[in-house]
Amino acid sequence: MYYSIYATDKENSLEARLTARPLHLARLNLLVDEGRLLVAGPCPAVDSEDPGPAGFTGSLIIAEFDSLEDAQAWADQDPYLAAGVYERVEVKPYKKVLP
Repeated sequence: MYYSIYATDKENSLEARLTARPLHLARLNLLVDEGRLLVAGPCPAVDSEDPGPAGFTGSLIIAEFDSLEDAQAWADQDPYLAAGVYERVEVKPYKKVLP
């Protein structure tokens, strides 16, 4: 089943985000390699593909896991969480309907 992982960034966390980004992307690429990632990306703080110093307000990941517990355990190991980027992480079951 798919699960959505929505994380909210702490204020002024852009530098920590940029530092931890390679490790964060490496984990996401493992999901890609396993065919389990539906979508992933950050939420810009301003209406722009490249928000520059405005940074981001959070991230959304939708991926396949065996259970809610497995999805939560995966989210709990995110390098952004360890680096202090995320203030809060919410994991919920997700049902893909379209397209």
